[in-house]
Amino acid sequence: MRRLLLALVVCLPALSAQAETRVDLELVLAVDASGSVDTLEYDLQMRGIATALQDPEVVAAIAGGPLGRIAVTVMLWAEANRPKQALAWAELSDPASVAAFAARVAAMPRELPAGGTGIGKAIQYAVWEIERNGFAGTRQVIDVSGDGRESAFREFTLAVEQGRAVATLRGMTVNGLAIQNEIPDLADYYRRHVIGGPAAFVEVAQDYEDFAAALRRKLIREIDWRPQVSAVPADAALEVPQGRAAP
Repeated sequence: MRRLLLALVVCLPALSAQAETRVDLELVLAVDASGSVDTLEYDLQMRGIATALQDPEVVAAIAGGPLGRIAVTVMLWAEANRPKQALAWAELSDPASVAAFAARVAAMPRELPAGGTGIGKAIQYAVWEIERNGFAGTRQVIDVSGDGRESAFREFTLAVEQGRAVATLRGMTVNGLAIQNEIPDLADYYRRHVIGGPAAFVEVAQDYEDFAAALRRKLIREIDWRPQVSAVPADAALEVPQGRAAP
């Protein structure tokens, strides 16, 4: 028994160090899998993520950070109070690690129930994923992509603005990728209700065929982020919800 306890004590520092792996960015790609997303559209999202991650500029942005590595997961969300689905977190640092994770994304099955559009609860779940992922990032970003607005409440849940508050009060950033195949002004809804935190912004995909290109642009901007130390961009007021200071 004493030997067993001693072994456990010896292992604790290693386990603790492993649980606090430092990275430049902790990124949750929160993907819409609600009832408005058919099988073809789901496949376009997953293949789009796999393609965008392996883009040379994205891989260069990952390697170009101070630590040269980021932590990423892909999370599926739909009905507010139904289960979510997420891949195990992966540390990405080079083309090989990116390609291995991209293959997992492309093969990710859609197992959770469909239903409504629960953005607020999706953000809350993404916060939980970050807080228990075993990484310590300089930045934490939740990347919400979807083609609709928050569904009307059917039972007690979190509103989209409440979900955003859960993240931003912890210093996390919520960005948005609005897929405007059904709602032409969805990007404006995302700006007003979804995004928040340091340097938050919205990227736009006009339809699901445009998703991979839009996500590529978004990933480069998120991963290769630099703090603004002088002038504030002219469109900063459009990118940050009212009542939140621009970086």
